[in-house]
Amino acid sequence: MVIRQRAVQAEDKEERRHAILDAAEELLAEEVNRVANMAEVADRAGLAKGTVYLYFPSKDELLVALHERHAEAFFKALIARLEQPTTLTLDEMRALTTEHMISQPTFLPLATLCFGLMETEIPREVASAFKQRMTERLTRAGAGLERHFPALRAGDGIALLRHSYALIVGLWQMSASQARANDDAVCVGAEFDYPTELNRALNALWRGTIGNALEATPRVAISEAGRS
Repeated sequence: MVIRQRAVQAEDKEERRHAILDAAEELLAEEVNRVANMAEVADRAGLAKGTVYLYFPSKDELLVALHERHAEAFFKALIARLEQPTTLTLDEMRALTTEHMISQPTFLPLATLCFGLMETEIPREVASAFKQRMTERLTRAGAGLERHFPALRAGDGIALLRHSYALIVGLWQMSASQARANDDAVCVGAEFDYPTELNRALNALWRGTIGNALEATPRVAISEAGRS
């Protein structure tokens, strides 16, 4: 383990913060059903365990910060696209979702885990600040959707994004549950194919909400990385 020198400048502190998050993500990607402890994260990042605690007071807060980094990357890409003059297509939205959520191996397991942590393990002020930042991102992206699709009423853009996220995470949880049941040789009916079901659900949601405003372009297959 290489112990790095103390970060003093703001940019050095931000770099170290991301190094810690990178280490946590690497460990989670190696074994998504197991959350590494702070000592393991510190060792992977080449830092003393005490240094990690200076940036993240608990393992749960570290996990939520990693989840927020994932979400921030998605919203940054989506908002950048919505600021372009040409109308967003369903294929483009599906491709952004695939790149930042489905093909990102730790996004969905971490999102599921953080649902519980947010209400039970995270200090209230930390959870409130997280929710505020997410609300700001949702509000900006939702307003962008409403500019692209005038048929959407005020607030419909945010609702569409929330419903989409619920489908993405909820269907993945169903897929993961079936995979565990199959591993235990339990019969659970017809095979649940996550990429296929997600494509169908998102297509129905977006076309049902926006209708003819969406261009009829060829469907984009969800990445096989979305399978559990």
